[in-house]
Amino acid sequence: MSERVVPCPWLTRFAWLTAGATLGLICIGGLVTSKGAGMAVPDWPNTYGYNLFLFPVSQWVGGILYEHTHRLVAAGVGLLTALLAGWLWARETRGWQRGAGLAVMVLAVLLLGIRQMPVYVGLAALALPVMGWGLYRHFQNPGTLRWLGVTALAAVILQGVLGGLRVVWLADEIGVFHGVLAQSFLVLVTIIAWLSSPRGRQRTASPTPAVVRRVLLIAAALVLIQLVLGATMRHRHAGLAVPDFPLAYGWIWPRLDAEAIARYNQQRVEVHAVRPLAATDVVLHMTHRVGACAVLAAVALAAARARRLLPADHPIRRGVAVWLALVLIQFTLGAITVWTNKAADIATAHVAVGSLTLVVGGLLCMVAWRCQPGWVEAGPRIGRDRVTASPVLTASA
Repeated sequence: MSERVVPCPWLTRFAWLTAGATLGLICIGGLVTSKGAGMAVPDWPNTYGYNLFLFPVSQWVGGILYEHTHRLVAAGVGLLTALLAGWLWARETRGWQRGAGLAVMVLAVLLLGIRQMPVYVGLAALALPVMGWGLYRHFQNPGTLRWLGVTALAAVILQGVLGGLRVVWLADEIGVFHGVLAQSFLVLVTIIAWLSSPRGRQRTASPTPAVVRRVLLIAAALVLIQLVLGATMRHRHAGLAVPDFPLAYGWIWPRLDAEAIARYNQQRVEVHAVRPLAATDVVLHMTHRVGACAVLAAVALAAARARRLLPADHPIRRGVAVWLALVLIQFTLGAITVWTNKAADIATAHVAVGSLTLVVGGLLCMVAWRCQPGWVEAGPRIGRDRVTASPVLTASA
């Protein structure tokens, strides 16, 4: 039998605060990468030998300012996530389950304070299966949010450790995963905030047709793939591997022979490049451009299908219009990023809007599946001090 918690306005506000802080953190992270300041602080978890929170303000200069601020805000987001996860668990459990769950969360946070690499790596290794288990338990009982909170806490621990390992191991691959996980984490926290609100628990009387659900899912998947390509490009410093737009070195598709690549390196305008440009960087950049066109086409198709098949007051129809507007803004920012030689403010805005595009796509997919005819109402409603009968979404067999 499913269960659902009585909505709490303060919990919803706190969840939105956490989501907003996460978006701010992503913007700061994008600024760090744009400024080439990711290695301005070469040690971790300390900062030039100091405890993170005791680093002298007088030394917050240049790239150190960006990277150290990024770490401090990340610690704040981690704390907010731990509080959110604990709040959700405390509201939805009783007795020994409440005490045991909160104790495990507190223990995980305290272990982070040991500040030893083996402890961090061990917690990161545990975080992945915990995330999978949390999602599995949530889909077993979608009317509750406590397991999404557990997933979020595990994800933020993994995210923090990945950020540190990126510095210690100097691995671009970790940086890519770090960036993609950050945006996926934002989607997760936003979904928690949405589902914790009364509006998020409401359902429209009009179901979402299967064709609309499929198009939404495909478009959201393309957005995610595009963000992976973008993160890879940023960490390989391939954002200006092709410095003109809409053409590419004057061609629709640039030449990739050795002579052309040598000429591209002579003309290169990438400020923070640490290695010569390779043909793979040019292909990666061009694939990102093609992906942008694919995303725009998919979201436009989703908007057209929603407009044709859904009533005017359907939340999907309104939401997909916002999604299309975000994609158009994102497409424009991508072009301006090239035209301005990857100006830090424009590139950071490109990262931020990309994150919002993924968030809106994730929310639309969630709402679309919650509105499908295969979901029925059943289950008790659990409040902090009472249990009452109330409708909730559960998957039918």
